[in-house]
Amino acid sequence: MGLCKSFVFFLLLYLLQGSNASFVRLNDNGYEDIIIAIDPSVPEDEKIIQEIQEMVTTASTYLFEATEKRFFFKNVSILIPENWKASPQYRKPKHESYTHADVIVAPPTIPGRDDPYTRQFKGCGEKAEYIHFTPDFVLGKKQNEYGPSGKLFVHEWAHLRWGVFDEYNDDQRFYIARSKKIEATRCSTGISGENRVNFCQEGSCVLRRCRIDSTTKLYEKDCQFFPDKDQTEKTSIMFMQSIDSVAEFCDEKNHNHDAPSLQNMKCDHRSTWEVISNSEDFKMATSMEESPPPPVFSLLRSSERIVCLVLDISGSMLNSNRLSRMNQAAKYFLLQIVENGSWVGMVHFNYAATVFSELIQIKSNTERNKLVESLPKQAGGGTSICSGIESAFKVIEKQNPQIDGSEIVLLTDGEDNSAKDCIDTVTQSGAIIHFIALGEAADQAVIQMSNITGGKHLFVSDVAENNGLIDAFGTLTSENANPTQKSLQLESKGSSLTNNTWMNDTVTIDSTVGKDTFFLVTWKEQPPSISLWDPSGAPIHNFILDSNSKMAYVTIPGTAQVGNWAYSLQSNANQEILTITVTSWAANSSVSPITVNAKMNKDANSFPNPMIIYAEVLQGYSPILGATVTAIIESQSGHTEVLKLLDNGAGADSFKNDGVYSRYFTAYTENGRYSLKVRAHGGTNSAKRSLQYPANRAAFIPGWVVNGEVQANPPRPEINEDDQTFLENFSRTALGDAFVMSQVPPGPLPDLYPPSQIIDLYATFDEDKINLTWTAPGDDFDNGTVKEYIIRISGNMLDLRDNFDNALQVDTSNLLPSEANSEETFAFKPGNISEENATYIFIAIQSIDKSNLTSKLSNIAQVALFVPEGDPGPDPGPGNAKSGVNITTLVVSVVASVVLVCLIVGATAYLLKRRSSKRASTTF
Repeated sequence: MGLCKSFVFFLLLYLLQGSNASFVRLNDNGYEDIIIAIDPSVPEDEKIIQEIQEMVTTASTYLFEATEKRFFFKNVSILIPENWKASPQYRKPKHESYTHADVIVAPPTIPGRDDPYTRQFKGCGEKAEYIHFTPDFVLGKKQNEYGPSGKLFVHEWAHLRWGVFDEYNDDQRFYIARSKKIEATRCSTGISGENRVNFCQEGSCVLRRCRIDSTTKLYEKDCQFFPDKDQTEKTSIMFMQSIDSVAEFCDEKNHNHDAPSLQNMKCDHRSTWEVISNSEDFKMATSMEESPPPPVFSLLRSSERIVCLVLDISGSMLNSNRLSRMNQAAKYFLLQIVENGSWVGMVHFNYAATVFSELIQIKSNTERNKLVESLPKQAGGGTSICSGIESAFKVIEKQNPQIDGSEIVLLTDGEDNSAKDCIDTVTQSGAIIHFIALGEAADQAVIQMSNITGGKHLFVSDVAENNGLIDAFGTLTSENANPTQKSLQLESKGSSLTNNTWMNDTVTIDSTVGKDTFFLVTWKEQPPSISLWDPSGAPIHNFILDSNSKMAYVTIPGTAQVGNWAYSLQSNANQEILTITVTSWAANSSVSPITVNAKMNKDANSFPNPMIIYAEVLQGYSPILGATVTAIIESQSGHTEVLKLLDNGAGADSFKNDGVYSRYFTAYTENGRYSLKVRAHGGTNSAKRSLQYPANRAAFIPGWVVNGEVQANPPRPEINEDDQTFLENFSRTALGDAFVMSQVPPGPLPDLYPPSQIIDLYATFDEDKINLTWTAPGDDFDNGTVKEYIIRISGNMLDLRDNFDNALQVDTSNLLPSEANSEETFAFKPGNISEENATYIFIAIQSIDKSNLTSKLSNIAQVALFVPEGDPGPDPGPGNAKSGVNITTLVVSVVASVVLVCLIVGATAYLLKRRSSKRASTTF
């Protein structure tokens, strides 16, 4: 018990790193250890390396000035693919890898769309995943569309590092301003320009004034804001850093609170500078007096993979069937996971270490089977982790004097007080330590080694039916290989059976995979009866039986048939544990397979704080929408919770339809470690590959206003979403990050979880009613049903945000809440009130659960009452760019976070008079 507590509290100090965690750190105002990786699919072009260096150097100066002389880029590693030719100036990487990259240079998400973007799916102020630049963008071929690359890099870096959002919104390009004019969504409003439609047909384009849409009462869908080329406005970088004069972020003094920008929607109407100023980086830095030096670049080229298995054969490995399970998982790794061309060696250790295989380059099944023969057959004795690691170094050095970037896969089930003695040696070696802890014990020193070297550390319980050890080895694919060149897990399932019962199911193989498909069955007591049928119903007979390792397996030759493969396993023991694992490789090296990546929002947490589960379902870089995604969370003792993850843009899910499926997790049962596995399934007519522009992308420059004349760029090619084809059936599984919980009380847990924040409040106007819609939160974040809603209105947005309890309340006595994740609708009459000079009404919602816990305030719906002013004048003719149409109409405008709805004249003035009233419960 004491060992378990030591394990838990140590992990709270040494936080677990996800496989895609960034190594960037701030040191004396400079960002160090930035990794920019060139995708292996990018054709070789040395100019890309030169342009990356110029981009980052320019960006460093721009960043320094934009942050009031606080931050700059100090050193950057550029990771060059192995398939590019070698050069004397290239070094071997150490911990740097593609999966740890902060910036990825890769083909566009959608062919022909070179939008730079940041993969960002967490909340405001939280670090994002990575920046994606295309080769053509880096090479300067897209400067007319996106502006100088150095300035744009700073825009994306703000997304990545500080979790701010764009101050524009392509879905809501315009809004009604307090000036009673339709304005472009931007920050600051000091940026001047013209609103135009660039209508193109058969290669010919015509500019005309924007017309007001009869439904939204805003400018029509194709209207765009063309900024003036020559300006003096300095803000903001998160709107359009490509404007020459722009050199700062919007702050609380010049921030546009009213615009329906993503920054306002996601950051509670705070300016970007307010969010940046609240970051950990900002608290660690002060303004510098002198200008910083230019960045230092390291050119690294990945090389052949070198892996040494270091396997524990101490006496404790005889407990809980551990030796057999280790052999099953290691054999699975050798036969199916490690890539051809890799060099693999093996060391066994107890109180001393023995080399069982020098490095062998894997070229065929011959080398794989030879390594399998070196797996341990017996266990006994003490534990000396350092002896195992040091022997692995010697194995690697015989093949390659430079250990840099070599991987050591260390599996052990216990602690070793002497392991700390080799931390310095490991740190200086340049090797990567992947640590697999089997059972509750995890050596503190080895966790530290794994953290320092950028390796994975995976924790597997002694609950055999969770298939955890096989899953752990399955994650150890190359971190630099293209997804088409590494194994993908289609299924991983285990079951505890009694009285000779059956384990039956199907596995779906889709057309993006199928090469070298591998079925693996394991057992604890006796070999089961195994039946497997391909989609045509033909049986598969040629399973290889390995009684010593208690496993049977078969590889389907060539490319497996697309469809559902049925299996049936019958236990031949009264008490049995059976597992099945199915892996496959991409069917075609030129077609990206569907992949699943799973992670948690934190690595360690304490009760009662919630965790958030994220699962990305992608094909290449394109999101897969409409999949069924479930998360399986298992505690250290084997208790399992299953959650359906959602991509609905509500609760824990920041963006709807971005291919990231999310959910809150609060069902803690104990202190200690929890593991995560995710299953994703797509059915015919349910899942599709998204062709939408990625969220959080750089603003496309439609053109400029030069000397009063609009000069338009060629428009981006549009893709009709209706042309998308639904995907065939597919299935994937993925092991996610482990996390550690502390301070979980015993017994029934108290209700300390409020409803989740409503983030998609939406309004329309119908005759004399305001109709509201939103996604229902739950009693505990996004689970269950809330007790009631409180809806309040005010004439001032910031007053409603900051003094919600004092705002006027709408009568919701007839509003019966629905179950979490359902669509809620509610309509109310604002009253027959008439006052002059009315401008706005703002609406927000809070939810209350059965324990009277209150949610955060929702996004704010804005209601405006006035006549909007369009651009004056007739449609422009030649040389008359500023002419237009004088349009007057009543506003009914709906936006995501700011909603404009036509109301009865004078309502707001009346409300503003009553706002000073202390009767917070006043109803309409």
